[in-house]
Amino acid sequence: MPQSVPSFAELLDGAKESALHLEMRDSYGVASEAEALARWRETGDVDTDPESPYWSPWTDLVRRTVARGVVVRRARIVSEPVSDYIRYEHAGTIVNLAAGEEVRWLARRQASDIPLPGNDFWLIDSRLIRWNHFTGAGASAPGEVTEDPDAARLCTTAFEAVWSRAIPHNEYKIN
Repeated sequence: MPQSVPSFAELLDGAKESALHLEMRDSYGVASEAEALARWRETGDVDTDPESPYWSPWTDLVRRTVARGVVVRRARIVSEPVSDYIRYEHAGTIVNLAAGEEVRWLARRQASDIPLPGNDFWLIDSRLIRWNHFTGAGASAPGEVTEDPDAARLCTTAFEAVWSRAIPHNEYKIN
C-alpha cells in the first residue's frame, strides 16, 4: 500500500537534525511560480521580500525549522550557460538564504562522475526521502516517500558529493 505523501510543512516540522534538498532540473513549470516567473520575464523584477504573501509561508517554515537546530541545505545542479528559469531562481535565492537555508550551485559538467538518483528529493534526517516528481514540461507530479535505507544512502552520498563541489550562492556567478 503506497504511503501518503506528507506536506513540506509536515516534513520540515518533523525534522530533527537535517533537511537536504537536491534540485537537478534546468527548468520547472510549477503552477505556483507561473505568475512570478512571467512577471520576471516581462520586467526583470523578482520578489525578494521574505515577508511577501508569496514567500512568507516558506520562510516561516524554514525559520522555525532552523530555530530548532535543524540544518536546511539546498544544492542545485545546473547546465551552463544557465537557462532563463535558473536565472530567475538565482535572483530569488536571496530569500532562501534570509530564511536560514544554505544554498550551493554546481555546474552539471562537474557532476558527471557523481552517482545521482533519478529525481529531485528532500532527505530528512538521512532516512526519509520525499521524491519530487515532475512532468516532462516541469509541472509538479505526485510526490512519493520512502524510508528505504539503500535509497537514503544513495541520496546522502549524492547530496554530500554535490555539496562538497558546489559553490555557495553568494559566490556563484551566472554565465
